[in-house]
Amino acid sequence: MKTYRNTKVLITGGLGFIGSRLAHALVKQGAEVTLVDSLIPQYGGNPFNIEGIRDKVTVNVCDVRDPFAMAYLLMDKDFLFNLAGQTSHIDSMANPQTDLDINAAAQLSILEACRKANSGIKIVFASTRQLYGKPEYLPVDEKHPIRPVDVNGINKLAGEWYHLLYNKVYGIRACALRLTNTYGPGMRVKDARQTFLGIWVRLLLEGKPIKVFGDGLQLRDFNYVDDCVDALLLAGASDAANGKVYNLGSTEVVGLKKLAEVMIELGYGGTFELVPFPPERKAIDIGDYYSDFSLITQELGWQPKVGLREGLQKTMVYYHAHRHHYWDEEA
Repeated sequence: MKTYRNTKVLITGGLGFIGSRLAHALVKQGAEVTLVDSLIPQYGGNPFNIEGIRDKVTVNVCDVRDPFAMAYLLMDKDFLFNLAGQTSHIDSMANPQTDLDINAAAQLSILEACRKANSGIKIVFASTRQLYGKPEYLPVDEKHPIRPVDVNGINKLAGEWYHLLYNKVYGIRACALRLTNTYGPGMRVKDARQTFLGIWVRLLLEGKPIKVFGDGLQLRDFNYVDDCVDALLLAGASDAANGKVYNLGSTEVVGLKKLAEVMIELGYGGTFELVPFPPERKAIDIGDYYSDFSLITQELGWQPKVGLREGLQKTMVYYHAHRHHYWDEEA
């Protein structure tokens, strides 16, 4: 990872969950890090996420939808970790234009700025497993048909393919990682906009029952945030990744009912209850999902290191200590 020493790195969504964790890692490696975040309340940005490195990074509060600001910020950077996005599937259906503007149109303007002013930059784009839709087979590999079930999946797919197109046509080195359920310290926990696991953490610490939709037998895989950061860094450091798409994932596959039981066993008390799917969620539910991530293992050497129980324990310890930075002020 000496790749990043003395380089200039821009992270969009830099005060968010994954972006801030990535910033911590890059600062340790000696990079000059600039964070871009809109700090729009319903998204994931939280200044506390960069506690400990505030004086070692530059924070620029602006929106990726501002083409002039982004063009200026991109001019002299060696790397762009493009993590800003609207992540809520429900919000994307309720307000599809906003999702389009952030997840597709803004991505295109960012790439245009790179083409015109900084064609030597390396870009890693955070995509999502959501674009596969309801799996035809498991585990899902990168050759699986793409059939998004919501507006968010369609727009994230467009954002991903813009990056691959600019890599192929203009030679702007870019790749994409299709993230699965990422969790850990710094994730949004005040509601379920970013991940259902976040609201589960909050409910558990508040002594309220976790709500598991349906029969709770839906299978999922999860990545602890540090493993996700490792994948981003490897993809950024490797030109073998250029023009490629990689799944992330885990060998640990768990049903959601079982996941709730594991979280309750961690020692914070709590209960769970099975509840019917809300209609708006049932309409876009994909059933079981877990990925085949062997391609990124073979080509970049990545594999997850943090086990699910260990990662959940670290997450609960963090929010037990720092909950007032994430939701108490709104209680």
